[in-house]
Amino acid sequence: MVKSTAEVKLMKDEYAGFYSCGLTMLGSSTMRRFTETEKTENTLILKSEDGLKLKTETRKSPYSDSYEIQTELINNSEAEITMEMITSFLFPDIKADKIHRILSFWSAEGRVKTDVLADLNMEHAWNNMAFRVEKFGNVGSMPVRKYFPFVALEDSETHTFFAIQLYTPASWQIELTVRKGDVVTLSGGIADRDFGQWMKTLKPGESFTAPKAVAAIGDSLEDVCDKLVKAQHPDISPVDDRMGIVFNEYCTTWGNPDIDKLKKLADRIAGKGIQYLVMDSGWYSDCGYWWEYRGDWSINKKRFPNGLKELADYIRAKGMIPGIWFEFETVGYKAKEFEDSEHLIKKDGVPLTIGGARFWDMEQTWVKDYLKTSVTDRLKDDSFGYIKIDYNDTLGIGCDGEEEPGENLRRKVLATQDYFRTLKKEIPELVIENCSSGGHRLEPSFMELASMASFSDAHEIASLPIIAANVQRVIRAEQSQIWSVLRAEDSDSRIFYSMCATFLGRMGLSGDIYDLNDHQWELVDDAIAFYKRVAHIIKDGKTTYIGCDAKSYNEPTGSQLVIRELGNESLLVFHRFAESCSMDEYLDKHALDLGDYEISIRYGKAAEDFSAMAAVITR
Repeated sequence: MVKSTAEVKLMKDEYAGFYSCGLTMLGSSTMRRFTETEKTENTLILKSEDGLKLKTETRKSPYSDSYEIQTELINNSEAEITMEMITSFLFPDIKADKIHRILSFWSAEGRVKTDVLADLNMEHAWNNMAFRVEKFGNVGSMPVRKYFPFVALEDSETHTFFAIQLYTPASWQIELTVRKGDVVTLSGGIADRDFGQWMKTLKPGESFTAPKAVAAIGDSLEDVCDKLVKAQHPDISPVDDRMGIVFNEYCTTWGNPDIDKLKKLADRIAGKGIQYLVMDSGWYSDCGYWWEYRGDWSINKKRFPNGLKELADYIRAKGMIPGIWFEFETVGYKAKEFEDSEHLIKKDGVPLTIGGARFWDMEQTWVKDYLKTSVTDRLKDDSFGYIKIDYNDTLGIGCDGEEEPGENLRRKVLATQDYFRTLKKEIPELVIENCSSGGHRLEPSFMELASMASFSDAHEIASLPIIAANVQRVIRAEQSQIWSVLRAEDSDSRIFYSMCATFLGRMGLSGDIYDLNDHQWELVDDAIAFYKRVAHIIKDGKTTYIGCDAKSYNEPTGSQLVIRELGNESLLVFHRFAESCSMDEYLDKHALDLGDYEISIRYGKAAEDFSAMAAVITR
């Protein structure tokens, strides 16, 4: 049984010392106030004499072999208190010699970074006095930037992995501290006052619950990641229960959709087994470039003279669900709403402006009413069943408000999440795609509000299958919508390369698909048939192996193999990059024995560099 404890640091209390101030707030005098008063199988309660209660619950997840952790501070004292730090989880005395983190930048999500703790100088001092600290995280409203809110510790001697995933939509931190002996204390939660300018005041009778965390133990990185991912419990739309294929026209029109182009697309893909046809950015404002006019959600009558319902009805008549793109939190610098400073997020008393964009204050009733008219009613009135929710920059350290910048930031992002819930309440069958310049919101609390997510903005680059494989470690494959952008000039190998990547998640198509010839369409049709054959493995299987020779995302070399198992079936997806080898050579090189098996179905041909194949094998 995994059991977490917790710590809190209150303002004005003594810091730990021993060269730790500014690195960690653990070990402060605040914790000397508390004594253990109750300990059960699931709950640890610490109380202070003046009425503070620090409660940590660790319960078995109902969805996987993992443990859900929730920490709460209750102020039953007679005085107001201010927190500078509270952990979501804290595990002392973990035996480990390696740390695994998952890196992320725009169009470069999911790279695993493994460090030996000794290489990080994380060995205890000779007299067990001074702290060693490795602290990492993210500051801002894009919670997956630089790092995913994830960590795994490995004990090489016992081949044991201990991993944590934070459910945190804004600034967060994870800390490793070493002080006494060859053991690690692992903690994490909201980015504290030092790291994220966060403080929270509780009046008498008030309480605060830290973001949820989920922990798992396993015998490999893939094993613990599978347990953490399966613990996620997304609110999937009732119409999105069959791994439906998405066609998004962004890489077709590049932000310039119109009624004729979309009708042409609908005609071309009708009857192909595609469930959703999504119109991306550029359908709004008569004025110009889509990026500059975000926030002006008036219909572009030059492109859609009869409104958008004509398009939605046309798509439904072709047997597909119509989708539409919004970035409803953001206001572009040419939109008239850009000057509406009363309702925009502020920093230092003026509207917070980042890269030519400002942001609605999602806590305000006025903003909620505006979005009801501009977004919710648009979806209802025009009969859209799918919304792609994009978000293309971060608020940074924080903003103005009733409390400190980090807490104000947290509240704004929680208000955004509340609007996700409002959309689902108003339109129960709505399919929500969680997108933030691709993958900047691929964390569990956002993923649980959506049916699927854009795995990346890696539309056509060579590293696309590498990213698609890597993000399987942190989000459910059934939610990971992977681009396959098809062009008229694509060779057979290029089509195999693009289509095989979609077998690592949800198939998403785009590109100049109406220009494909009959032979190219036959390859795409075969891929769609293969995808539907393996959809149950993608949805319910376990990824047991991700092996990739490539180090560079920009110029990948070598080969990649991903194995996902369900029952006696395994889905193998094999990609070749530059200077690659065949699959048989790859298996020999990495000493992989697949045992006795039969190939029941295959797609593609990995015969040269930048080609791919996929197969289902039955043991």
